[in-house]
Amino acid sequence: MTPLAASEVAVQLTNITKTFGKVCANQNVSLNVKKGEILALLGENGSGKTTLMNMLSGIYFPDSGQISVDGREVVIRSPKDAFDLGIGMIHQHFKLVDVMTATENIVLGLRGGMNINRAARAKEIKEISARYGFVLDPDKKVYNMSVSEKQTVEIIKVLYRGANTLILDEPTAVLTPQETDKLFEILRNMKNDGKAIIIITHKLNEVLQISDRVTILRKGACVGTVQTREASVKSLTEGMVGRSVNLEIAREKLNQTPDRLRISGLTCKNAEGVKALDGVSFTVRGGEILGVAGIAGSGQKELCEAIAGLYPIESGSILYIHGDKTEELVGLKPAQIVQKGVHTAFVPEDRLGMGLVASLDMVDNVMLKSYRNTKGFLVDRKAPKALADTLIERLEIVTPGTSTPVRRLSGGNVQKVLLGREISSDPAVLVAAYPVRGLDINSSYTVYDLLNEQKKKGVAVLFIGEDLDVLLELCDRLVVLCAGRVSGVVDAAVTGKEQVGLLMTHAGGQAEIDAGAKNANGKGVET
Repeated sequence: MTPLAASEVAVQLTNITKTFGKVCANQNVSLNVKKGEILALLGENGSGKTTLMNMLSGIYFPDSGQISVDGREVVIRSPKDAFDLGIGMIHQHFKLVDVMTATENIVLGLRGGMNINRAARAKEIKEISARYGFVLDPDKKVYNMSVSEKQTVEIIKVLYRGANTLILDEPTAVLTPQETDKLFEILRNMKNDGKAIIIITHKLNEVLQISDRVTILRKGACVGTVQTREASVKSLTEGMVGRSVNLEIAREKLNQTPDRLRISGLTCKNAEGVKALDGVSFTVRGGEILGVAGIAGSGQKELCEAIAGLYPIESGSILYIHGDKTEELVGLKPAQIVQKGVHTAFVPEDRLGMGLVASLDMVDNVMLKSYRNTKGFLVDRKAPKALADTLIERLEIVTPGTSTPVRRLSGGNVQKVLLGREISSDPAVLVAAYPVRGLDINSSYTVYDLLNEQKKKGVAVLFIGEDLDVLLELCDRLVVLCAGRVSGVVDAAVTGKEQVGLLMTHAGGQAEIDAGAKNANGKGVET
């Protein structure tokens, strides 16, 4: 690494080490970020990226090593110390108070923050927004905001406190492509203003698009830092994993079995009485991966939860078909669905809020699928323990052991536990909502392989994703949602991103959609 002048370096980490019990999260890690630079921090799940940045932001304290800010060695023992040094972190899971406005959240915790001149504070927030290109209503309540608006509040919150070094943990994980482009435009504006920016991400194409340099971590140690212009997806992947990785998604054409899930006229309303799903109809066949595409908030979450019996249904039908058995799932709770012998598995979007119990260890979380089948008063932990060990080996889950609470695992490893548990139940229908969100590229391809294995077994896989390239490469067909309605069902093998993008944003009549889609790539849509 070429030495930098002290005046250029915003933050320097030297030989940082952090351990948790017997696990070494970071070992002698050294890196720096310059003023007016975007540094990408890359690594597999559990490689220590977030732990390292949590020490810089004052959440953890290093066991050894030095941190320097503007060429001066400092000690950071709390987030307040970090803010005082001009360092702010935007976490993957937002830390906002839903019932408060944007302004109230931004000033919360500051001296006199709740006894404020709202007009003056709102004016200051608008000035920051105008300076960098944010679009934000200071008086809007958080519970009325989209995901990108909440992220905007978090970024402005640290800028308002005077941050010159910003750390963003997986900032594009829940953003649409359009929102991602807007965020990158804002980050470039902040970079041009002299801000130092560190991005933790798994999305290699975004790394190549937005960063100036890339620091790669592997198993808690720093592999090195490279200039982005000299890197490629292949070289970055090999740096992360330590070996060559095949970055091709297989899509075999199989002889599909009859329909496994038949959804007709499904309509659901949200808490405000607005239709989240409006007359949604499609089928999922055995031996296929059916993708669901749409901009955020188009009804994907409600669709998954309705199928799983977790969301109230206004009208419509969800038929489960297996052999000579046909079961109507509308009106049934999850336990009732299981009692009827319906073999479905659900990987929810909210992995710790809905999928797993954060305070329980891996064995207990695996048992959540099977403990009701236990006869007698004692629960057999041998089989769940063996399954947990198998999942750790097969999915390369980084954990101190099966007795470690899942809340102590990285986000990607939590996702592996959840997906592995659901697949192990041998479902006939697998509903997976954003199963690779937060996973590194190697782990993502492991998940794609697992989904393809389920497809080969004749399982009907419903895959809700956010990466159009992956959806078109992995899935056999795509259902496209727009404002809670099905705007089209397309053959993924012969469909382009332009056509899908048109369907994702078009709320007009079906005839217009068909015409526009045909113009996009010469193919019509399946209705």
